[in-house]
Amino acid sequence: MQRQSLLLTLPHNPFFCFPESVGNYRDHPEHSVLRKAGALNNFNIHYVVSGKGYVEWDGKVHTLEAGEAVLYFPLQRQHYYSSTDDPWDIRWFHFYGNGLQDYMIERGFHKSQLWMVRNTAAFEQAHEELLTEAEARRMLHPIRLSALTYAILAVFVDQAVPLSGSKASSSSNRILELLPLMQQEAAQPFNLEHWAEQAGVSPYYFCKLFRSVMEMTPMDFITRSRLQMAKQWLLERKEVNIGQIAADAGYPSVSYFNKRFMEHEGMTPTVYRQLYLV
Repeated sequence: MQRQSLLLTLPHNPFFCFPESVGNYRDHPEHSVLRKAGALNNFNIHYVVSGKGYVEWDGKVHTLEAGEAVLYFPLQRQHYYSSTDDPWDIRWFHFYGNGLQDYMIERGFHKSQLWMVRNTAAFEQAHEELLTEAEARRMLHPIRLSALTYAILAVFVDQAVPLSGSKASSSSNRILELLPLMQQEAAQPFNLEHWAEQAGVSPYYFCKLFRSVMEMTPMDFITRSRLQMAKQWLLERKEVNIGQIAADAGYPSVSYFNKRFMEHEGMTPTVYRQLYLV
């Protein structure tokens, strides 16, 4: 059985958290997901109601059973799949929001991907309420969708404890804690030495750490962050020409900006603006 509801991504999201999709898979032994680093720009939590499945993390395969969950931050590589002999009943939701990454890092949720939820009934009830609302009304009541998403997240924040009982390596923490600031300052000229100094390591080791945690180079992350800002500005700043948008996003060369935008979005900035402003 598969229940799932895919929701519209809000281009000007006013909410602290909002669902991108929500679902429940049961008796689905072929359930398997592999997403490359950078493929998905939202958070997601997959929680096991019963049965078991597997998560590949930190170079190892980990078993998830009832009451346990995997949490992914935006842009992280994701590989998880159900057991074939004891298929999991899994509840999941993908979500995004303003200030959400800082909120999650401040509470230490970047320190592990694997968690145990102590109050399983509360989490499952909150998830069912969101899924039912999304199935029945879709986007008719966005305020309620946001409130129900926050209700699940609040249970998770209050009731989740690291599954391993140990903290992630300090190297992962160094990188993840810098991501919001790197994203915020992405339009500035990229200075590898500066960010390595912020992490307290050499430039060479910073690049090595970054790639091990994010499975992309620091410059790849900066590029994605710049293009994300540019996409937002193309729609919000309708009267500003493409050259100014490119410069503000850190690309003095319009032709290079167009090339990078085309590589990631499959269309030019001009076409993207025309498509979404129609």
